[in-house]
Amino acid sequence: RHMKLMRLLVGSLGVRQATSFLRHTQGIGAATAGSRAASRWSSSNMGAGVLGAATLSSPETKSRYCTDHPENNVPPHIAELVGRDLHLIENHPIYIIRQKIQDYFESLDTDYKIFNGEDPIVTKTQCFDDLLIPPDHPGRQPSDTYYIDDKTLLRTHTSAHQSEHLRQGYEAFLCTGDVYRRDEIDRSHFPAFHQMEGVKLFPKDMEGGGVVPREEWVESEACKMIGEDLKQTLDGLVDVLFPGCERKWSEDYFPFTEPSFECEVLYEGEWLEILGCGVIHTDVLKNVGMEDRHGWAFGLGLERLAMVLFKIPDIRLFWSTDERFTKQFKNGDTTTVFKPYSKYPPCYKDIAFWVPENYEENDFFELARGIAGDLVEQIECIDEFTNPKTGKSSKCYRTTYRSMERSLTDDEINALQNKLRDDAAEILKVEVR
Repeated sequence: RHMKLMRLLVGSLGVRQATSFLRHTQGIGAATAGSRAASRWSSSNMGAGVLGAATLSSPETKSRYCTDHPENNVPPHIAELVGRDLHLIENHPIYIIRQKIQDYFESLDTDYKIFNGEDPIVTKTQCFDDLLIPPDHPGRQPSDTYYIDDKTLLRTHTSAHQSEHLRQGYEAFLCTGDVYRRDEIDRSHFPAFHQMEGVKLFPKDMEGGGVVPREEWVESEACKMIGEDLKQTLDGLVDVLFPGCERKWSEDYFPFTEPSFECEVLYEGEWLEILGCGVIHTDVLKNVGMEDRHGWAFGLGLERLAMVLFKIPDIRLFWSTDERFTKQFKNGDTTTVFKPYSKYPPCYKDIAFWVPENYEENDFFELARGIAGDLVEQIECIDEFTNPKTGKSSKCYRTTYRSMERSLTDDEINALQNKLRDDAAEILKVEVR
């Protein structure tokens, strides 16, 4: 299930995440799936220039994310991504997909409030507790999540703002933003990505509504009606994004919706999971003082859709400022097919080591990203075994280095690999073989 849900995010095969919404959008609640406030910058429609200027580059703003708190695990290369706000940059593929979806919802009878600029720092309560994510959930671990301190973190899904908006009185809204997850490294995973979630509540006086015991509500005709409204709404969205394509619905499980569903689209001969959704769990609404209300929510990952529709082969490209990439796309046009502009050769390097008892694979991936940045295209475990006599376990990882802009030299790659070996031994306490 976890591998399936991760594909919803960016089309990957990751297995570290434990619930769908927590990475699915990489969307509703904990994502509407794929593996998570203090103040806010704005309520809605804040300009990209304003957000970028408010959050990028300066030591003062970086210190918001990289602090001396003992539980802070946000590295500088992640802090530098905060505020890029790709979803607000005109002619960017992420912006184009977001606007396409937003235009569809603005064409409907329901008036959806648009939120595009919330502060990415949220509380544990917003990210987990309000959405019924249990305290022992693996998604809360620092191996998966970037913590600012013991109470706040970089949001792992835009659903972290759902309860906040409901408490503020918004009954129909779309929420889009950048989210952050420590993760494996390959061409479809990146520690920062973009999600959109949507929420719609139904009137207090709806037939069969009001305060209803959970078990009774899930089986009620009113609950089924909301589920059908949800599917009908999202079928319309699928028609906009994938015109003429067959789709299918299936039941799923998310902790914050009940019942829950996923939607797949038959696109170019392959079934693609594109979003997760469901009827909002009665306890989620109870947490915000709305136990007499009912509604639905959905979530999706913008990178996932953009990679499919524009045929972009590497998720790192979204963060490129190279005009050979950025000038290929225009607002409103989702028919553009990305034209590769470089075919620089990869460089492969292996490292093998004995792992300590408390070893976390994501820590090794994060270490590599911090050293080599976007030059790391992929890291895969190519061999592992346990010594039957000592009980010690060994892993061998192959790192693929490749630049999208130039050829890499042996000297620079050897320097990066040597530092990775040294730092893995010193910081992660592995025994390099």
